[in-house]
Amino acid sequence: MTAGSDAARAQLAALASDGAFLSDWGLSRGDLDAASARPAAVLVLFGVLDDLDADHDAQALAVAHDLDVLLLERAATLRSHAGQVAFPGGRAEDGETPVDAALREAVEETGLDVGGVEVLGTLAELPMPVSNHLVTPVLGWWARPTPVRVVDVAESSHVFRAPVADLLDPGHRVTTVLRRGDQTWRGPGFEILDAEGVPHLVWGFTAGILDAAFRRLGWTEPWDRGREREL
Repeated sequence: MTAGSDAARAQLAALASDGAFLSDWGLSRGDLDAASARPAAVLVLFGVLDDLDADHDAQALAVAHDLDVLLLERAATLRSHAGQVAFPGGRAEDGETPVDAALREAVEETGLDVGGVEVLGTLAELPMPVSNHLVTPVLGWWARPTPVRVVDVAESSHVFRAPVADLLDPGHRVTTVLRRGDQTWRGPGFEILDAEGVPHLVWGFTAGILDAAFRRLGWTEPWDRGREREL
């Protein structure tokens, strides 16, 4: 690893053991039915995923040009969260731990080799009322990256790495605005191009985790929160 990658991994490992992290989560829409909520997990996987550098020079020394996070865009035909950018993950099967579920789903969705994934820890369980899940983010470091791809077009339309420095670029930050009837929700958003030049908007649950993590790590750069994007 480079010096920057080594520092990033150390900071992420410390984040995984931070009991207060995500304690002020306030991005859920609607009310969770706790009695019937189903467990799920996502893999928040950082590492040097390819040899393409970020365009932005991050202010945080730990954020090197080659530090990435793995994301995918869900198929537009899905009944839940269609077309949204997400971390690999999904519902846990009977008897699975959050780590088992996150790794299994990541293999099924991206084809990665879990032998190269170092699990740093699990974060706080978060409510996702819109699909009635309790989701555990599993924080990982990709020590030995392997090729990833869309495994099932019925599940995902893109699998891509997002350079962390470009996510932190103030020019890529927006406040997303979602209106439903007389209710309005605002949250963090990231506008990003993948390696093929395809634009993606990261918002909702995924953007909330990234935004909270970047703030806790001290990586966030000042940006214009008045720059809004309607959903």
